[in-house]
Amino acid sequence: MQDRSARHRSRTAAAVLAAVSLLGTAALTGCDSGQEGTTKGAAAQPSARPGPVWDREPGSVAAVGDSITRGFDACSVLADCPEVSWATGTDSGVRSLAVRLLGESGAASHSWNHAETGARIAQLPEQMALAAKKKPDLVTVMIGANDACRDSARYMTPVADFRASFEASMRQLRAGAPKAQVYVSSVPDLKRLWSTGRGNALGKQIWKLGICRSMLGDADDMGAQAAARRASVQDRVVAYNKVFREVCAKDLRCRYDGGAVFDYPFTGRQLSQWDWFHPGRDGQARLAEIAYRNVTAARPPA
Repeated sequence: MQDRSARHRSRTAAAVLAAVSLLGTAALTGCDSGQEGTTKGAAAQPSARPGPVWDREPGSVAAVGDSITRGFDACSVLADCPEVSWATGTDSGVRSLAVRLLGESGAASHSWNHAETGARIAQLPEQMALAAKKKPDLVTVMIGANDACRDSARYMTPVADFRASFEASMRQLRAGAPKAQVYVSSVPDLKRLWSTGRGNALGKQIWKLGICRSMLGDADDMGAQAAARRASVQDRVVAYNKVFREVCAKDLRCRYDGGAVFDYPFTGRQLSQWDWFHPGRDGQARLAEIAYRNVTAARPPA
């Protein structure tokens, strides 16, 4: 699908006019009483009104989330680089979702990045409140990796708490921007990132500084205990993505990516040269492609 930088917004309203004919009434006569039976009419039921149609050409974009949406470690070590953000960045090599939808000038004036490096799902309601102030047509969500990436697997955010925070975030957005569309990215496959990044000796040395210890700690340990720890983190990420899918399905203006980011096979070329874990420029570009494809699709991902 070709990108649409020059946009012509036109919408067609569909109205359903259905006439439901009433059944004729029938008189029922009692056998013994001789009284005329009561007449019963079948009331016409109104047809269901169609829900809101997904706008594939939104005119503004607000982003919420964590370090990935801030472009952390994509340009220099231990630093944000929002210009390469997959959601709202301006880097010509990445061609962010906002640039693909709005063009360069539109992205500069009608996109906002409220993500924070290190953010977990508990901080999302506050970010949503900030996003709602601009009344954006589209809000992108990418968060959850930090809820699984903890110093120990036992400190990962419980699934019930994750669900409660995401539901609160959606309520916060709806309170301020009831018509905003929401595109929710799945949490990346952290185990695949471990498997990919561990092939780089420098990356493993950087991991020892404390990046995502629950998954990356003792990267070369292939023993049963380490394998069980990584599996528990993987299971938690899968559970978080299930929460996104289920909560989003209840909102007519919310579209989940169907696990597209989780399923994407990131390679070493697409990871940060600084930490071999976060997406680098190339990885950010791949995220932008996935988002653009799903936002502009006629139907939501399966």
